[in-house]
Amino acid sequence: MVELVKRNKALSVKPLKSSQTIGAALAYLGLSRAIPMLHGSQGCTAFGKVFFVRHFREPIPLQTTAMDQVSTVMGSEDSIREGLATICSKSKPDIIGVPTTGLTETQGSDVRMAIKEFRDQHPEFEDTVVIPVDTPDFTGCFETGYAKAVDGLIEALVQPVTEKDASRVNILAGSHMTPGDVEEIKDMVDMFGLTPVVIPDISASLDGHLPENDFNPLTTGGTRVEQIRTAGAAVATFVIGASLKPAADRLKDVTGVEDYRFDHLMGLDAVDAFVAALAKISGRPAPAKLKRQRTQLLDAMLDAHFMVGQARIAIAADPDLLKTLADWVSGLGAEVVAAVTPAGAQSLKTLPVESVKVGDLEDLEMLAKGADAELLIGNSHCVQSAGRLGVPLLRAGFPQFDILGGFRKTWAGYAGTRDAFFELANLMLSTHKGEVEAYDSVYAQRNYANSDQREEEHAHRTASPGSGLHH
Repeated sequence: MVELVKRNKALSVKPLKSSQTIGAALAYLGLSRAIPMLHGSQGCTAFGKVFFVRHFREPIPLQTTAMDQVSTVMGSEDSIREGLATICSKSKPDIIGVPTTGLTETQGSDVRMAIKEFRDQHPEFEDTVVIPVDTPDFTGCFETGYAKAVDGLIEALVQPVTEKDASRVNILAGSHMTPGDVEEIKDMVDMFGLTPVVIPDISASLDGHLPENDFNPLTTGGTRVEQIRTAGAAVATFVIGASLKPAADRLKDVTGVEDYRFDHLMGLDAVDAFVAALAKISGRPAPAKLKRQRTQLLDAMLDAHFMVGQARIAIAADPDLLKTLADWVSGLGAEVVAAVTPAGAQSLKTLPVESVKVGDLEDLEMLAKGADAELLIGNSHCVQSAGRLGVPLLRAGFPQFDILGGFRKTWAGYAGTRDAFFELANLMLSTHKGEVEAYDSVYAQRNYANSDQREEEHAHRTASPGSGLHH
């Protein structure tokens, strides 16, 4: 059983956690014609927006209720009503998500009552869906906020349906998946003749594409509201990420659709299970392209195991991503010697480690140093930690603000796992792990000495007057 070591400090030093609020905002950003409106001060939204813009390198549609000192003391419900009315009249979104912040949760703001009053006062905006979610940033983490938002979407939108679409499958994609991961999974589903509907689909809204218009105040691309409402028409649901268990349970209760649950889709065993499920649902064998990619992954594992096997690795990530990365590296013989996460979760009990620390990057550094870690895996906040420890860093998770393209890197599937193994092995090579050291035979050294002696004698003979060679 994995030991979960809880924090015992009164503060965070070099925090690892990204808040629940922006986790929920990410879920709403995966919906078509949507905009999150964070209920809190203007600074809370600005802070989250900086993270999103630096990570995705894209304009991010975020709004705020912009609470000030007066609304904080006297009540903030007016800010919600006015904010919703302004957004609906100017941008005409299909859906608005309203995540709360630590300020409003501490104040005790009644968000749902304010939304009901907005409905009563503005019936002209009845077509715009408004979904609140409680995401105080003094508890939980990025992953839990995202999971709450997905659960809220299903609770508010999904309706029972009678007609089935034999080709449709739902995919509940966890917060640990990048736009590249989601796109890879969609492609794999397509290969079996099935139609994937991802909830939410950040591969269509945050994949780095150029929009048709120069400016759009709403998300461009993503899952449509109607697609979520008709989730019950699918023949199956794939749930990727243990954090989405409450959302998956709710979806199954409402629709009765059979689901297949995976902690992640990285590594040979996990992808094999996913492909087997697709073959079962579609009634088709695995296509040749996937079989080819599987053989490539096997060859990559054979190539990389010299460097990765017995490597000592430290990981800092949210629970679902921590589970993904720990299973992945240990599957090739590496040892996770330090594991740190910002919040506890049931999925952590199945990690291939002895203990997991709920803490920050200071805890990561101390654990990694004490365990002689050879490599770190974490987001861009871990760069300084890796530098102080003198080990390489494999960037994973949110945010990644010091490199380009990290936001859409593909980790999932056979191809994603293959390329990730190559990157990990190359980083280990930079530490000279896996290289075959030069071997000097004692006999070779003796021969070198005899050779040097013969050369000296030959030079002496050719230079002596009596030899006749100087004539």
